[in-house]
Amino acid sequence: MAGGPRDARAAVLVRRGVRLEVTTLAWNVIGVVILAYAALVARSIALAGFGLDSLIEIGASTVVLWELADVESSRQQRAMRWIGVAFVSLAVYLAAQSTVVLVEGFRPHHSALGITWTAVTATVMFALAAGKSRTGAELGNRVLTTEGRVTLIDGILAVAVLVGLTLNALAGWWWADPLAGYVILFYALKEARASLRH
Repeated sequence: MAGGPRDARAAVLVRRGVRLEVTTLAWNVIGVVILAYAALVARSIALAGFGLDSLIEIGASTVVLWELADVESSRQQRAMRWIGVAFVSLAVYLAAQSTVVLVEGFRPHHSALGITWTAVTATVMFALAAGKSRTGAELGNRVLTTEGRVTLIDGILAVAVLVGLTLNALAGWWWADPLAGYVILFYALKEARASLRH
């Protein structure tokens, strides 16, 4: 059968995509619990905000798993819109969090748990984003590729939060995290526009 090998390869790629999304989903579910605890103990807006970002990533992963279950173009279009909405939500969160922290001059306590978790999360998210990008490109699946960018933003945000927490702990620079948030806000809006255009 002429299409056999191609269909078999596509099935392998879909299974890989599902594994990547399930891993992302599980990591973020655990992360929401850890971040909620760390944010409460440290009274950290940055950690609480990063927990919200993890919730957005849970939603995006769920959308991609739904789309990979049946890769019809109508599902792809709806999934792309939902991912675009997730990017908009992330941008709104970043704008609100960064502005509130800067205006109020809120100074959180130090959080060793927060620093450790965001450092590990950044590494995991960058690895997952690379896997989704490669798999989505080979499969020709815009939804998986786009959600890989959501995961990349999650990794970048983890680095920003990590830098902010570390500078706060070492130098008392409480304003470093919200400033990094504005940089990520620009990227999130750019990706939201691209996703919603599809």
